[in-house]
Amino acid sequence: MTYRKLGRTSSQRKAMLRDLTTDLIVHERIQTTEARAKELRSVVEKMITLGKRGDLHARRQAAQFIRREQVTTTNEEGEEQEIFALQKLFDDVAPRYAERQGGYTRIMKMGPRRGDGAPVVVIELV
Repeated sequence: MTYRKLGRTSSQRKAMLRDLTTDLIVHERIQTTEARAKELRSVVEKMITLGKRGDLHARRQAAQFIRREQVTTTNEEGEEQEIFALQKLFDDVAPRYAERQGGYTRIMKMGPRRGDGAPVVVIELV
C-alpha cells in the first residue's frame, strides 16, 4: 500500500483530504498542489462511485467522510435553495457520470507557486 504522506500525520492527512473532497464536490473545481491533487483524485472517484450506487449504505459511507457543508444551488423553478454537499453528490454530481466507468476528474498543470515553487494544478470534475 503506497500513498503520499504529504508531510502530515495520518489524522491531519485524513482531515485535509476530507476538506479537499468536500470543496471539490461543492465548487467542482479547486486549485491545489500536484501531490495533493493526485491523492485527492482517488478519494473523490471513490465518493462518486458511492454516489452512483445510491443506496442507503453508500450514502452512509459517504456521509462518514464528506463534511456537513451547505451549498447554494438553483432548482428547476430557478429558486435558490440550501442543500448539503452530500446531497449534491448524490443528486447532482453522481447522476452525471451514470454512463462513465471511472475517470471523473481532470488535473491541469498551472505552473509553480510563487512563494515556494511548488507545482500548482487545477483539479476539476469532468
